[in-house]
Amino acid sequence: MMLGRFTPTLPDVKALLRLALPMVAAQVGIMSLGVVDVIVVGHVSAHALAGVSLGNLYVFGLAVSGMATLWALDPIVSQAMGAKDMDGVALGIQRGLVLSGAIGLTLTLLCLPAAAVFRMLREPAEVIPSAAGFVWISAFGMLPLLLFSTLRQSLQAMKMTRTLVLTILFGNLVNLFFNWVFVFGHLGARPGGAEGSALSSVLGRWIMLATLLYFSRTRLGPFVRPWRRESFLREPLLRTLRIGLPIGVQASIEFTTFAAISILAGWFGEVAIGGHQVAINLASLTFMVPAGVSGAASVLVGHAIGEGDLPHARRVAASALGVGAGFMALSALVLRAFPQALAQLYTNVPGVIALAAVLLPIAGVFQVFDGIQVVASGILRGAGDTRAAMISNLLGFYLVGMPVSLWCGFGLHLGVVGLWWGFVAGLVAVATFLVLRVRVTLSREIARVRVDDAPVISSH
Repeated sequence: MMLGRFTPTLPDVKALLRLALPMVAAQVGIMSLGVVDVIVVGHVSAHALAGVSLGNLYVFGLAVSGMATLWALDPIVSQAMGAKDMDGVALGIQRGLVLSGAIGLTLTLLCLPAAAVFRMLREPAEVIPSAAGFVWISAFGMLPLLLFSTLRQSLQAMKMTRTLVLTILFGNLVNLFFNWVFVFGHLGARPGGAEGSALSSVLGRWIMLATLLYFSRTRLGPFVRPWRRESFLREPLLRTLRIGLPIGVQASIEFTTFAAISILAGWFGEVAIGGHQVAINLASLTFMVPAGVSGAASVLVGHAIGEGDLPHARRVAASALGVGAGFMALSALVLRAFPQALAQLYTNVPGVIALAAVLLPIAGVFQVFDGIQVVASGILRGAGDTRAAMISNLLGFYLVGMPVSLWCGFGLHLGVVGLWWGFVAGLVAVATFLVLRVRVTLSREIARVRVDDAPVISSH
């Protein structure tokens, strides 16, 4: 795929894996927080589960764009670290904290109209109070979620992941305990159902933030103390935001596309939505690996550019694309070989198992391209190019993927299977464009990302 100057070496692959593996663990840990909430509430009632599912869709839809916007810290902090510019690292982290506070408070306010939004979308009237209650309580967790995300990106950009992984593991245990207390009503608490699950998540997020701050204080302390007045300067904050906003938009495009397909799948009945959810959950789980590789690639490419070592950045890019595509190819083989057995891990409903078994091999196909595109996005992010992924996702999903889904699903009467072929078409388009973009971007001089002064150009 990558030739000539883009040939990886074994040390490059090893360095990538050393950083990627803890990032994968962190990704899985963050994902498992939501999985635990659904599993616990699923043992209460169908009504409570519906409230959590609908409310979580609203909350996650807001949070994903905010968290992704803060990924602007990847190129800013990692390139500053590569250049040994400690002032740049400190200012990058402090401005990230300022922006996370502003974004967190904004998202908190956007939680207020949840009930009205659900009514406008004509969601079931009996579910709206529970779902809206879930959102309103979850609003108090937006600020710690965004602050935690800033610290997470900063630590990853500095290649400090051990404390992060241990904190997320501890957070999962705390979340499970609070779910047991507030969902079921133990230790004197009132059984809270969906609202109890939201409360446990809020408390868990504040505790995770406090834990990460405490155990990373010696490493982060020099970068957040003393606080610099320049961190509040308007223009550098706006430049940082301009780097991050395309990433936030890109994440929103991906989220709305997959959410739209989930809604369309529901039009084909309960079995259709059940099979779709089983297959998409498995696909999301394996996706955590290339997502971790993407984060590692972003950091390593950023460090290489900060050091002025573009040949190293090219080798990292080739290594990351090879690892990401290779893992997803193996995943595709497993999904194709054992679709029914994998589906039976989730459910015992024959119709759902049968449909999921048909969808999983298709998931294997689109996952290869999904892995390639997310890794390529990370490489470009490390190089400071955050717009290409946004544009490719916008065109690939909205102009290619969604029309193909609608045509195959409804025009050719293929149902959910047809909807999923739209995933394949959209991701092929996105992955192809982004790999070409990586090659073009890393084949020329690259300016180090700076938000305070004029850029410095990396040498060949």
